[in-house]
Amino acid sequence: MEASPARRDHWEAVYGDRDERELSWYQADPGMSFRLVEEQAALLPSGKSSAVIDAGGGASALASRLAGDGFSDVTVADIALAAQPDEDGVTRIQADLLAWEPPRRFDLWHDRAVFHFLTEPADRAAYLSTLRAALSGGGAIVMAAFAPDGPSHCSGLPVARYDARGLAAELTAAFGDAVTVTGQHAEEHRTPWDAPQPFTWLTARLA
Repeated sequence: MEASPARRDHWEAVYGDRDERELSWYQADPGMSFRLVEEQAALLPSGKSSAVIDAGGGASALASRLAGDGFSDVTVADIALAAQPDEDGVTRIQADLLAWEPPRRFDLWHDRAVFHFLTEPADRAAYLSTLRAALSGGGAIVMAAFAPDGPSHCSGLPVARYDARGLAAELTAAFGDAVTVTGQHAEEHRTPWDAPQPFTWLTARLA
């Protein structure tokens, strides 16, 4: 699948039109992301030296927090250059996750609120193919998507919503016995205007 200028332009506009603190997914403290990445990294041989990729991380504070906590190999891949603030200690690259060919392997893949935008089966397949190409054997996955009672649209786009079983089924359909689900969590995110957004979180390992 080729990189899509339309996808890029959409997200460049989303970030360009508003301050990051006005975006629905903004978190001053990405607590759940940080906790689950830290827990999963602790189970990997390299610990905080593990190569972590924040897929679609945009302007999230997660990368900064991980780097500040001693993680030494953190990459943020996002389709929108406008989402990429300059920062020491974190590698930031522009990448359409549906078409990207990762130049290296990572030990941990984190995605908060990208997968649920993939409403077409072909897009989900492309994303999961990229994940497979990016993740080392034995690597960890930390993924979050809107829960069944979450919003039906976000940033002007329709979204898919998942419970833990549905999210696990997507991974199993793509990777079969190579994936092992290791945990599930629920979180109610509050937008900057205090609207609730329920999320489903899943952790997994990929052989």
